Amino acid sequence: MKILIYGTGGVGGYFGARLQEAGNDVTFIARGEHLKAMQECGLCIKSPKGNYTVTVGKYHENTKNITGFDLIIIAVKAWQLKEVAGNILPILNTHTMVLPLLNGITNSDVLKEIIPHKHVIGGMCKIVSKITNPGEVTHLSYEPTIVFGELNNTKTTRILEVERVFKKTNFKSLLADNIETQIWNKFIYICTVSAIGALTRAPIGAMVAQKDIYKMMLDTAEEIVAIAKAKGVVLKDDIIKKQFHIIREQPYNTTSSLQRDIMAGKPSELHAQNGVVVALGKELGIPTPVNSFIYNSLVLQEERARKTLK
Repeated sequence: MKILIYGTGGVGGYFGARLQEAGNDVTFIARGEHLKAMQECGLCIKSPKGNYTVTVGKYHENTKNITGFDLIIIAVKAWQLKEVAGNILPILNTHTMVLPLLNGITNSDVLKEIIPHKHVIGGMCKIVSKITNPGEVTHLSYEPTIVFGELNNTKTTRILEVERVFKKTNFKSLLADNIETQIWNKFIYICTVSAIGALTRAPIGAMVAQKDIYKMMLDTAEEIVAIAKAKGVVLKDDIIKKQFHIIREQPYNTTSSLQRDIMAGKPSELHAQNGVVVALGKELGIPTPVNSFIYNSLVLQEERARKTLK
């Protein structure tokens, strides 16, 4: 399969390298020193699942002069998604599928505002990974997994072909029975730990060990579940229990990308995570006091990072 990885960071770099390792024709979009290092020496991934270096890779800064892709995997930050959608629009073929692996629950909607609906499939991933040096991505924890599916949950010929390709790789994959449910399941986890991690400046292990912070995390998750149910999303009754089991099982020093971005003074996915919860709460008439506190405590830092602070 001919695949474009748009965003070769911790997520795109890892899964793109594994797809290339499995024999697919993979092109990577990156920038800066990371791009330069890959063009010179290849993309190296380090992982408990096995190290691998993409020695014969195609690395580009943008989508000029590249086309013909069967699958485009988007692995940028949520706030970059609209720009990326506009960039890939000219290179879509009639059969190109677009799979977003970003955190958040609005990614498919954002894409469909810009590109034809028929191209968009649903997806999310599970991995803790990051760029550790230019040209190097390190898998830190979690079993690397891609969950995907048609937005209407039908088992089309094309989605079964994606399943076939993914099954041949060195990462787990799941063709979801209900992709919306899977995306919200992930959102409950990531939105619960990320922004509060930025607010406390503490890793997951420390937050779990502090009972009042842990209670705030539980309250955050309960607010998200209340909104999901109001929107008709199908969630299991024990979803919070299951997600908090995963949270407690993470290595003590685990942090999210949102947390690392905010602590480094970079733009983050704050608006796409807790910000969306707050907005949906207002729209649906559901109180979100904990998410609102976390979001409003960080929003000025976010605006400063985006250079929009007045």
